[in-house]
Amino acid sequence: MASDQRRTLAASVRRRLAVRVRVRQGRVRVRAALLPVAQACVAAGAAYAIAHYGFGHEYPFFAAIVAWVTLGFEPFREVRKVAELTLGVALGVLLGDLVVHVIGAGWWQIALVLGVSALLARFLDRGPALTMQAGVQSIVIVGLPAFVATSGPVDRWLDALVGGLVALAVVVVTPTDLRRRPRRAARAALVDFTEALEVLARGLRTGSAEDVEESLVRGRASQPALDEWRDAVRGAADLARVSPRGRSRRPELERLRVGAVLADRAMRSARVVSRRALATVSDGASLPQLSDVVTELAAGTGELAEAFGAGLDPGSARERLAAAAGLLDPYSLGEEDWQSQAFVLVLRSLAVDLLEAAGTDGATAREALPPL
Repeated sequence: MASDQRRTLAASVRRRLAVRVRVRQGRVRVRAALLPVAQACVAAGAAYAIAHYGFGHEYPFFAAIVAWVTLGFEPFREVRKVAELTLGVALGVLLGDLVVHVIGAGWWQIALVLGVSALLARFLDRGPALTMQAGVQSIVIVGLPAFVATSGPVDRWLDALVGGLVALAVVVVTPTDLRRRPRRAARAALVDFTEALEVLARGLRTGSAEDVEESLVRGRASQPALDEWRDAVRGAADLARVSPRGRSRRPELERLRVGAVLADRAMRSARVVSRRALATVSDGASLPQLSDVVTELAAGTGELAEAFGAGLDPGSARERLAAAAGLLDPYSLGEEDWQSQAFVLVLRSLAVDLLEAAGTDGATAREALPPL
């Protein structure tokens, strides 16, 4: 009986903890969404008012819909995505309006306009958002009752265009630090990189094939973070081209863009290193000297992560990576073992890639290596 009471009490405690966690997470989400939601709400109301009072449309609800859909509730909005959504919605509304006014509404008209709008959207742009919104809005327009249609075949298209333009204006003029998201993405990707190198160093020190295999798995799993880094920089760069304060952010965004490309290349080199190390430690060998060099490369990558995340010059990271590269002499580290020498050679490529990701030009990065 006592054990049943303890289980009941434990279950009750777990439920209360789960509720508190959900409430706390909900408050965090609400705080993060307060400003974006307020901006989207104001934009939707402004778009409705412009279409209603400016163009004389009686029910311009598509203006409000497009403004809300394109802005959403995320704190960072990419110009490209907002433009894609605007174009997709406007395209679907235009085609739907034309079909309704020419051949009426019905099941086959919905199928027809859906196919045409989707194919036209795919022709105009590769983005999935444009195609999806074009299809959805064309269905909505054709399926709406006739009494909500406005007087002309393009009135609802004009409403959609107004909503999209208002959303674009909000994105352009809203004060935001364009570098925040790319910095955060760069730091996250490089922290993953650092952890993969640390596990590799541990595996080389102990001769553990499991650790080396884990480093390879971590390297492969880091690809989404690297992709997010590139996407974040691309979106910020698009916004910088049209933002009033974007010009001053472009140099750092360009460094982050180049860093993302070079870090991706370095990660590919790291996977090659892990595969080479796996073949070596599978024979029962440990490589403590090489483990020390990989540990230094991991430390330099960690410093690079912090520098990119804070928007600082990665000078100390370059120095540490260069010092580690200077140790990669296959004749001293590999001795007479050809497998170790081959491993040092692939480590040299990784060191050069990391130095270039830290801002060192290719020639200087190669000069940091001991001559062969």
